[in-house]
Amino acid sequence: MLADALTPKEMPSSGAGTSYAVGHDIVETKKPLAPFSEAAIATAPFVLPRIPFKVNQYWTFQGQFESPTFPVLAFQLVNMDVYGEFVRLLEKVSPNQAGKLPHDIDAAVKTKGVHKLVRDIREIFVSDPSISDRMLEELKRSSSLSADGKRHGLIQSLVKLYGGSKRRYVNYYGPPRTITTIPYYRALQFGESKDSGKPADLKGKAVFVGLSEKLLAERKDSFYTVFSQANGIFISGVEIAATAFSNMLEDTPVKPIDSRYYILMILIWGILIGVLCRMSSIVVGASVMIGLSVIYLVAAEYQFKTNGTWYPIFIPLFLQSPLGFVGAVLWNYVETNKERQHIRKALAYYVPDEVVDQLAKNIVDIKNSGQMVYGACLFADVAGYTTLSEKMSPQQLSDLMHKYFEATFEPVKKHGGLVVNLKGDSFLAIWKAARAEDGLRRQACLAALDVAKAVHRFNGSYENLNLPTRVGVHSGQIFLGNIGAGDHYEYGPTGDTVNTASRMDGLNKYLGTEVLASEEIVQQVDSVLTREVGKFRLKGKAQPIVVHELLGRMEESDEKQKQACAIFAEALGVFRRQAWDEAKEKFHQAIENSGSDGPARFYIRMCEQYKKTPPEISWEGAIPLEEK
Repeated sequence: MLADALTPKEMPSSGAGTSYAVGHDIVETKKPLAPFSEAAIATAPFVLPRIPFKVNQYWTFQGQFESPTFPVLAFQLVNMDVYGEFVRLLEKVSPNQAGKLPHDIDAAVKTKGVHKLVRDIREIFVSDPSISDRMLEELKRSSSLSADGKRHGLIQSLVKLYGGSKRRYVNYYGPPRTITTIPYYRALQFGESKDSGKPADLKGKAVFVGLSEKLLAERKDSFYTVFSQANGIFISGVEIAATAFSNMLEDTPVKPIDSRYYILMILIWGILIGVLCRMSSIVVGASVMIGLSVIYLVAAEYQFKTNGTWYPIFIPLFLQSPLGFVGAVLWNYVETNKERQHIRKALAYYVPDEVVDQLAKNIVDIKNSGQMVYGACLFADVAGYTTLSEKMSPQQLSDLMHKYFEATFEPVKKHGGLVVNLKGDSFLAIWKAARAEDGLRRQACLAALDVAKAVHRFNGSYENLNLPTRVGVHSGQIFLGNIGAGDHYEYGPTGDTVNTASRMDGLNKYLGTEVLASEEIVQQVDSVLTREVGKFRLKGKAQPIVVHELLGRMEESDEKQKQACAIFAEALGVFRRQAWDEAKEKFHQAIENSGSDGPARFYIRMCEQYKKTPPEISWEGAIPLEEK
């Protein structure tokens, strides 16, 4: 059997040969010289498609007329001894189609020729594609053929060849010359020689004769393949033909999985990698991706070696796996960042932003964190809250207090304060700095005045509701940090400064005032009009504290207010000299001047009390309070 020559052409030839399009080239087949062509049992071309430059496929049948290629004719010729069994098997599944073929192989070759016979068989399978599957099923049930494994395998290969696709992938066995390659001189050698040894044993072998180049300069019939070497040695066309023949003989062609299963596998693999990496940490996700990729690669290699099944490698392992991992990591990052922002936003309602930052960066021990700072504390609570809570449902009370705190928190925030504690009807706000600052004290005092104004506006928006609010302000050293134990902690200040601010708030109910502040916080605050309302020894405190009432911003005060402050200061001086009657008269003048003066009324009562029961001789003007 001889191969037709292939000559490249720019346009299809109109000569006696047949033209084929191969990639972007057009080639023309030419029969061997007449004496050789007539002597050969058959001739056929072996055109290889370059896609785009690498050869990994070959044609079994070509063109509109399903012309067999060289390896197909060779395979049929080598297996003529099973032709009769092949036709009988076809007759069992399709008697009409089998009737188109001669039963005697010698008659078939003489009357039709090998080329025409192979084309006729191919046409039968093309006209009825189900014949292939039915013949394979019948072959499995045939006990006589199953007993002879070799003949059974050859018939099965023939059925798959005629019923399969006209293009097959080449299952290369290795680099160039993996298939035994014998030089011409050894093939023609009849006896043993010193140089070449024993002659080649060709008995029972299928021999393909052709050019097998070793040097780049000799390259005439060689092709670039997956096994091509860097030194320029490619696989020859004759070795590719022998490889294709061997693939048919052993029934081991490379079989890509069906396109439906291919798409399904790609989808499942992508989803699997994406979900597992999405649900895992970066380290675990990377380990899972690598582990699954190794398992997949081993399984794909095993299937390729054993059945020639070609599973996708590049897309799942080199595209989907890294993209799925990176995508999952980015997704996790985005989701984690969203969660972190939500948590930061939620924590910002409870703790300062700087503490949120420390917690987010894990640079603070929540149990032991804290710092000593200079701070101003503002404590405020609602008078008569208990009575109010008895008259309203819990939901109504909650809605009311929500609006109340919205109104009172706004001035604190406006003046740079931070609400750190909220319980029932009261709240605590702080201003902090590394050391004592006039600006800090001024902001706290202004916030206290604005809280009182906000309460007045809030109460004015309701006809039957009134939430009178008392405010106390004090400054000093505080410890600011997390307080608690076990599994519950709260962020806030601790220390005598906080306690004094709370006591200052409670002092309002005795004096009938709204906003009281310690002398510590009002000193050097010139922008606020204040008046001293006395020296008090608050419950639980050993040292007396000088208390001032915050009356308003200095620029908003008039002469009448300032005159009232002077009258009260004069009365307070008389009180401290223990001139009780004169002091009462002065405090009455203060009431007449202002119309309503809670501290003056308080001192009138104290004058009457001390007149009956004078204080100790060592008394320095400090009034003790036994209740909060």
